[in-house]
Amino acid sequence: MVFRMKFPTSKSTMLDLLRASGVALGLLAMTSQSVLASGACLRGVNLAGAEFGEEDGVYGTAYTYPTDETIAYFADKGFNSIRLPFSWSHLQTSLDAEFDPAEFARLSDTVVRLRAAGLTVVLDPHNYARYRGELIGSPAVPYEAFAKFWSELALAFGNQDGVVFGLMNEPHSMPTEQWLSGANAAIAAIRGAGARNLILVPGNAWSGAHSWTGEDYGGANGTVMLGVEDPLDHYAFEVHQYFDDDFSGTKDNCSRADDAVAAIENYSQWLRDNGKRGYLGEFGVPKEEACIQALERMVSVVERDRDVWIGWAYWAGGDWWPEEEALNIQPTAAGDRPQLRGLSQALTDFSPAASTCPALGP
Repeated sequence: MVFRMKFPTSKSTMLDLLRASGVALGLLAMTSQSVLASGACLRGVNLAGAEFGEEDGVYGTAYTYPTDETIAYFADKGFNSIRLPFSWSHLQTSLDAEFDPAEFARLSDTVVRLRAAGLTVVLDPHNYARYRGELIGSPAVPYEAFAKFWSELALAFGNQDGVVFGLMNEPHSMPTEQWLSGANAAIAAIRGAGARNLILVPGNAWSGAHSWTGEDYGGANGTVMLGVEDPLDHYAFEVHQYFDDDFSGTKDNCSRADDAVAAIENYSQWLRDNGKRGYLGEFGVPKEEACIQALERMVSVVERDRDVWIGWAYWAGGDWWPEEEALNIQPTAAGDRPQLRGLSQALTDFSPAASTCPALGP
């Protein structure tokens, strides 16, 4: 689909917004290098909270950002990256609006704090290819609106060392071809803004690895998403894979652990066959020992296949998870959660041979 992009926010306007938000511009200085050029594998965790609540929820009541204590805990455990979910509508309250200064300040401050802790940040608009319930590519949310959103994020965070652009969390219930058009519009906007950051491109159908070659909503991800267009070829496909009976991650079981691990094995081969790179952006298990063993198996596949994978991020930590949340890895007053054991091997060996992902390239 042909469209014309009009982006009213200039780089100077975005810098004014940065200044107004109180962000330390020295820490947000742009560089001319592509982020992650070192090739260090991403070993991360999702820190949920900023995506919580209603579309117009109030900060501190409906949603939150990670605290310094939470950031320090996961950095100390050996994680080197954070996938940071946030809400599109919290940041941009209407499609024709500039970014809300207060919310932009919160997002920017969190990026600064994560980077100060030595953590790579994956920005994750956690909106399922929707804005206020309307699909990207619909009359209510044209592709141009999604492109504008990403153009402004690229002006704010473009070329910052250690900042990765995750286009969108879990598109679903739309034609895959429609999502591809939205993804390509956003990529064109990011590159048009001069940003060379690594981009993570999810598939349709909740971006499940198990369904990557299935035709859930029109064409299969494994076919249609080969149409991604990035002039820098600096992107990876993001998939998610849970272990429960419907692969949703919403059940307190890991009854399909073998199938889940096999899905990641198969996805490795798809990446290899097509010369692509992958990122496992969400996966998680309950605390039972069999589930923790399955978690370790899945991580070992990604770690083994570092020729095609750039890393992973466990779902989830975050300050506001209830104690009983099954996949929660946020520490309790008693200490670490059991699930941490399933990740521990990858979080303790930082030798170049074990921690470099050739898939990231130069």
